[in-house]
Amino acid sequence: MKVFQGPQYKWWAFLALAIGLFASVSDHGSVTVALPSIADHFETDLTTTQWIVIGYALAISALLMPMGRLSDMVGRKRIYLLGFIVFVIGGAIAGSSPNVTVLILAKIFQGVGSAMTQGTSMAMIMATFPTEERGRALGLQMSVVGVGGVAGPSVGGFLVGAFDWRWVFYGNIALGAIALAAAWVVLDARRTGQPPELRETFDWLGASLSAGALLSFLLGMTWGPRIGWSHPGIAAAMSLTILQIIGFVWWELRAPAPMMDVRLFKSALFSLSVSAYYISFLGMSAVRFLMPFYLQAVLGYSPAQVGLVIVPGAVAIIITGPLAGRLSDRYGWRPFTVGGMAVCVAGLLVLSRLQSDSPLWWAILGMVLQSFGSGTLNAPNNSAVLSTVAQSSYGVMSGFLNLVRNAGNVTSIAMMTAMVTATMGGMGYAPTLSAVTADGGAGVIEAFTIGLRQAYFVVAMIVVVGVLASFFSGVRQTQTASPETAAQPTGDRSA
Repeated sequence: MKVFQGPQYKWWAFLALAIGLFASVSDHGSVTVALPSIADHFETDLTTTQWIVIGYALAISALLMPMGRLSDMVGRKRIYLLGFIVFVIGGAIAGSSPNVTVLILAKIFQGVGSAMTQGTSMAMIMATFPTEERGRALGLQMSVVGVGGVAGPSVGGFLVGAFDWRWVFYGNIALGAIALAAAWVVLDARRTGQPPELRETFDWLGASLSAGALLSFLLGMTWGPRIGWSHPGIAAAMSLTILQIIGFVWWELRAPAPMMDVRLFKSALFSLSVSAYYISFLGMSAVRFLMPFYLQAVLGYSPAQVGLVIVPGAVAIIITGPLAGRLSDRYGWRPFTVGGMAVCVAGLLVLSRLQSDSPLWWAILGMVLQSFGSGTLNAPNNSAVLSTVAQSSYGVMSGFLNLVRNAGNVTSIAMMTAMVTATMGGMGYAPTLSAVTADGGAGVIEAFTIGLRQAYFVVAMIVVVGVLASFFSGVRQTQTASPETAAQPTGDRSA
């Protein structure tokens, strides 16, 4: 429609994509809240039911890069629309599932659709906005992610309580349908990334190796804390991961049309910015994963109260994302990437001082500082990474950044679980987080709190490495930009 194609097109396009991004992010949180009700309905254990979320996440992670690359080749709008069609169909099957097996398979199928949308959304935003507004656009995108992260569990809890767990999926169907309609009407295929006339062949071997490496890595990190890191299955998964990564790099250096240009890692700006991004999610997930245990089991707050306690941190991300993104367009990336990582360290160090009788405001302070730092870092850092690639590769790079985030999340959860449970086991208590409840006893609570403090301190020291990576990534910025971006103003004028 012509009404959407005028001077304000970029904002109409952002709104259409924001609806889809909100639907995708809120889906994960709302379904997680519904898991206990689903387990009760199908009379199955929670371990089996968790595969509804795990299978969904694995499908997304494994396919992010291949779908991003495919969108660069055949058109981003086309893949995005197809992704939401798959998302809606998968949600309909999940909502009407007769048993938990069908539900798990439906969510895996829905994860394929989510990979198609998440692997192209950032790329289309970047292609729509001018270079000088790249940080601003990415910051606004982070705000949408923050709102979706807060709204998902809240809306999911309401739907489960007021109606039934199936309404969580029906609600996501409605959101997906709205996102599909908005994208169909608003997005201009040419302006969001029309493929070139001469199309390259799809790198099937590279896609298979990257997907296989991610699956084996994520499965190993997911099951390691449960069955033990010395288990032969975990050793096999990690060995397979290493072999597939080596095979992927070897093939991508020789493929006539590689899925991803691995030579980008020769760039200090690219490699160090990606490393900082991965490390930042180690810290963020550590807070999101362990703090609910601490707030409920140690301080004695209800799940509803915990939801309210977490809100200030989410608000910090919502506010700082677009602010830091817009300012980084003007003053450069490095002040915000380095400063954001440093604030993350401060937040984690605050949380590393928690005691079993600490006041609530101390915990909130640590969470807000960590969230403030993450919100400040993400948009400028992603803008720096995307400045190193041509616009024709935004799709695959968008998928790559999303899978780096997912890998950081999974790694962080595995690390936190291993460190905390090892401390609990060393003090003579059951080495499992399931024992951490308000009724678990004072000894278990104290052992968990000690493990919590140690884990947060270790992660804080890892994030210090991220501070250094962010600092040195900007030193050679003007020398590492891609040919396409070399003529553009540098993103970090202070470098």
